[in-house]
Amino acid sequence: MKFSTSEYFIKEVYLSFKRNTWMTLASILTVVLSLFILGFFSIAVLNLNKLANTLESQVQVSVYLKDDINKEDLDETKQVLENIEGTQSVKYITRDEAMKNFKDRLGDQQFLLDALDNTNPLPNSFSVVVTTPEQVKEVADVAQTLFTVESVSYSQDIINHIFNLTHLIRIVGVALIILLLAAAIFIISNTIRLTVFARRKEIAIMKYVGATDWFIRWPFLLEGIALGFIGGSIAAFLLIIIYAQISQEIYDAMAFFPLIPQYPFINYIVLAVLISGIVIGAVGSLISLKRFLRV
Repeated sequence: MKFSTSEYFIKEVYLSFKRNTWMTLASILTVVLSLFILGFFSIAVLNLNKLANTLESQVQVSVYLKDDINKEDLDETKQVLENIEGTQSVKYITRDEAMKNFKDRLGDQQFLLDALDNTNPLPNSFSVVVTTPEQVKEVADVAQTLFTVESVSYSQDIINHIFNLTHLIRIVGVALIILLLAAAIFIISNTIRLTVFARRKEIAIMKYVGATDWFIRWPFLLEGIALGFIGGSIAAFLLIIIYAQISQEIYDAMAFFPLIPQYPFINYIVLAVLISGIVIGAVGSLISLKRFLRV
């Protein structure tokens, strides 16, 4: 493509933006909204996946013991737990240690324990770490059969809830993204179609004197790409700001929350958003030109 030809195409894109200001703005805003939601849901789902994976790797079984069991029974219980297939480690936690850990988790809200009147209702227990999350239920079922065990609990339900939430967000997000991307393509194609209609006589003359279809297509294709790129750039900029703000808020409130670090993660999201914007613009342009040039 020669420089003079490129200059002509760029000039045509500029003039088209100027002639159809409101439709151009509507196209850009639709692309911004569509790609912002695409990026936001992608960030949310990826972080939820990371949270679920982190919780999976920390799954453990809490085995609460009956009161007044002797040391021999205690040692035997520990040995049985250690011999269960899938057990990685077994740690004995006294009721005093359990209360201390509970107070540490309460932090400034330890006044909630005033009603206990210095009594400790927590039992002695074993904390059993398993090799893989799939073995949690098996270990828990075996532990529950021991005569020294009062009850067994584990956090598998929490993980299941997180996976269900992630699955729901994926479904809702994909549905919204498809609808908004379709709307963006529709509006961009109509914006280009207005430009084509306004220049129909000029285009007819160009075809009459031998201009190729691609020579006619390029200004409109570049217009669609420009609309998509501008919309994608704005959406990417908003995502960078919002993710930085959300990250800071989460780290201030929950320093150990397994959030994906901002960099280079956000760079990949920005790149995906920009490419999606360009593709949307190009598809919208080609749709609007296909019927016209065929006729």
